Amino acid sequence: MAEQPQAIYLKDYQVPAYLVDATTLRFELADDQTRVRSTLTMRRNPDAPSAPAPLELHGHESLELCRLAIDGQDLAATDYQREGELLSIAEVPASFVLECTTRIHPQTNTALEGLYLSGGMYCTQCEAEGFRRITFYMDRPDVMSVFTTTVEADKARFPVLLSNGNPVDSGEQGGRHWVTWEDPFPKPAYLFALVAGDLQHIERPYKTASGREVALRIFAEPKDLDKLDHAMDSLVNAMRWDEDVYGREYDLDIYMIVAVDFFNMGAMENKGLNIFNTSCVLASPQTTTDAAYQRVEGVVAHEYFHNWSGNRVTCRDWFQLSLKEGFTVFRDAEFSADINSRTVKRIEDVTLLRTAQFAEDAGPMAHPVRPASYIEISNFYTLTVYEKGAEVVRMLHTLLGPELFRQGSDLYFERHDGQAVTTDDFVCAMEAVSGRDLTQFRRWYSQAGTPTLRVTDDYDAATQRYRLHVEQLLPQTPDKLEKLPLHIPLSVGLLDERGADTELDGGATTVVLELTEQRQSFAFEGIKARPVPSLLRGFSAPVRLQYAYSRDALVFLMRHDSDGFNRWDAGQQLAVEIMQGLMADYRQGRALQLDQALVDAYAAVLDDETLDPAMVAKVLSLPSEAYLSELSECIDVDAIHAARNFVRAELARALEPALLRRYEALAPRCDYAPSADQVAQRSLRNLCLSYLMALEAPAHLVRARAQYDGCDNMTERQAALSLIAHSGFEVDAAAVLEDFYQRYENETLVVNQWLAVQACDPKPGALARIQALMEHAAFDLRNPNKVRSLISTFCAMNAVNFHDASGAGYAFLADRIIEMNRLNPQVASRLLTPLTRWRKYDEARQALMQAQLRRIQGSGELSRDVYEVVSKSLN
Repeated sequence: MAEQPQAIYLKDYQVPAYLVDATTLRFELADDQTRVRSTLTMRRNPDAPSAPAPLELHGHESLELCRLAIDGQDLAATDYQREGELLSIAEVPASFVLECTTRIHPQTNTALEGLYLSGGMYCTQCEAEGFRRITFYMDRPDVMSVFTTTVEADKARFPVLLSNGNPVDSGEQGGRHWVTWEDPFPKPAYLFALVAGDLQHIERPYKTASGREVALRIFAEPKDLDKLDHAMDSLVNAMRWDEDVYGREYDLDIYMIVAVDFFNMGAMENKGLNIFNTSCVLASPQTTTDAAYQRVEGVVAHEYFHNWSGNRVTCRDWFQLSLKEGFTVFRDAEFSADINSRTVKRIEDVTLLRTAQFAEDAGPMAHPVRPASYIEISNFYTLTVYEKGAEVVRMLHTLLGPELFRQGSDLYFERHDGQAVTTDDFVCAMEAVSGRDLTQFRRWYSQAGTPTLRVTDDYDAATQRYRLHVEQLLPQTPDKLEKLPLHIPLSVGLLDERGADTELDGGATTVVLELTEQRQSFAFEGIKARPVPSLLRGFSAPVRLQYAYSRDALVFLMRHDSDGFNRWDAGQQLAVEIMQGLMADYRQGRALQLDQALVDAYAAVLDDETLDPAMVAKVLSLPSEAYLSELSECIDVDAIHAARNFVRAELARALEPALLRRYEALAPRCDYAPSADQVAQRSLRNLCLSYLMALEAPAHLVRARAQYDGCDNMTERQAALSLIAHSGFEVDAAAVLEDFYQRYENETLVVNQWLAVQACDPKPGALARIQALMEHAAFDLRNPNKVRSLISTFCAMNAVNFHDASGAGYAFLADRIIEMNRLNPQVASRLLTPLTRWRKYDEARQALMQAQLRRIQGSGELSRDVYEVVSKSLN
């Protein structure tokens, strides 16, 4: 690169020199170009330094500037300076009107930022810095303005014209029409949205708690109109939940969601006009799995909840991104837990955290929940900001309790409505209502890495005193900064010899120990016999836990712990310990033998019909290869794959009669519904089938094929498809894959599932199959959903093939990143993740992965997105 991109630092933040009181936009959409006219009512910021500063506007290099004027007077080229993404005007009045006309080309915008074409539809994505691809503006989140937007286009081709707020005017002339939208709530430019297309919608009235009428509309292409009801139900449930739990009502007359196929993210919370990836809004039993139904429910809720935690109160700067995202992820997780199974939801969230976010914390891109610097902000839409950020909010909820937390959130919204603020403002509101000093707790926002809690214990039978000793082990991270002890809530229960909870303080069976020092001890009095501790109940903090449980103790917890999460986690710990032993045996060439303790424990859970089937399915699910990799000092992909497959097959062999009995007993007896009960039954039934198929027995293949052919829903059909496709029955695998494609070739999201099933097929020859699929009509490199389905799935979820010792998988990924860097830098940078973790592998693979990173680095002019990840990975 000619010039190395420069980092931006939190410590350098300064308030904006100017404010934008009102923004008026007019878009003239046409095939060859789009003309954007903006009128900004501006004034000097009274909070800025007294000396007048030049006006600095952001505008992408691709913008064609047609006109620039102040108070009606056109500026000459000598009156301003344009360098990179900054346009500077040296002298402006204290208050003025800035007029700007730009020309843009959405039809060639493959980055999918700013205004672009998704199929035949115009749409926008402006978070984080996409608005600067539309017009020159102060594109920063702390510049909030009232927007009025007029969209003009050909009426026949684009009958629907949408933007933020409420429609206030419209008209037509000569085959073209226009609609004007007015958003009365000040917002930063990143929340701007526009959609123009041939769309249809479903509509439902909603009456808020205070009696206001709101029109809810969800738009999609006409062919997808029958797949919107679940999203609408989810929206109504989310609105009611937010009123009940947080006292937050919606504030505009209309709330709109639009489904688009080409989208870099899952969805975007633009004020009043949410733009969604189709994968997060479309749902029907024939095309959508239970997991996808739940994802739609969660994402719809997440984007709606942003109306307050993100829109009405937004972040001052991009370093504060978790202010809105962490808080909102916590809110949508609680919503999903209330709607479905709280324990299962917690297990799913923690599984993601442990496998992916902990790995992020241990990698070259490790950063605090509130980063200290970045080169490209798009690289910081991470699991650390979102998922760990949500865990930080959850810890506040645990420490304060639900009533004080609600009071704190009420105060936060009251204090900062209409403002752009910081994570510290959020914590200050919690301090104000609780009277607690949370200074030490704030370290969670500024310290990177995953802490470890090392726990030991002792018991004195004479005094009936049991003590826990806890040490905080703080990680080393690339920033090399000193880590200080954190304020950590550790939820604990004690089980007696019968497996019953011991009553502790005030009769409670779970207590929250507050860790604030590097080493602390906690005493429990009146404990009549040595207990089995149930530690970190509900995963009360995002930490690793070290405690020397025996295998017998883990089995005991699996059978008796009243905390559903810890009951599941005990099974995971037992399976991990056994598989790690088998991995060592595999490396040494010793015969593999499964510990009977795991068989007995799984048999007891499988036979217990009093347990929720969803919980049984979670407990009986083996730790993933990704989680086993994350726990490894040096990842041995072959040993992990072999050990896990061996355990799966041995469990299937030992439990075959019980698995078959549960599978048959759970056969569907009514039409499909995405209800919690049915989801639970299907999850356990499909898990039983997956174990049975591990035996490679023709009788079980017949069962899988019967499920594939005879079911009425995508959950069961896709489960059967995956099991057959990944089996050793190659003729049947080819036949069912071809049948699936023929059934669903016109359903884009289902075809994406078809690509993903093949991408994670662990059989040898996977890379050649992936390369062939890239030439298939179903694949399009410009569509992020398809790139994620095929390329990302192969590289992230097919470790045994991607990490083939030849290094061919690494070269394949590097080729794709170089290609995507030119097309879509955001997608390219996210594809890099598997290569960034090269330090976790053996020396030969390390060398191969580093070589590909250097090849990417030297491939030409890199986007800031890719440059930042590659340079940090090689540093």
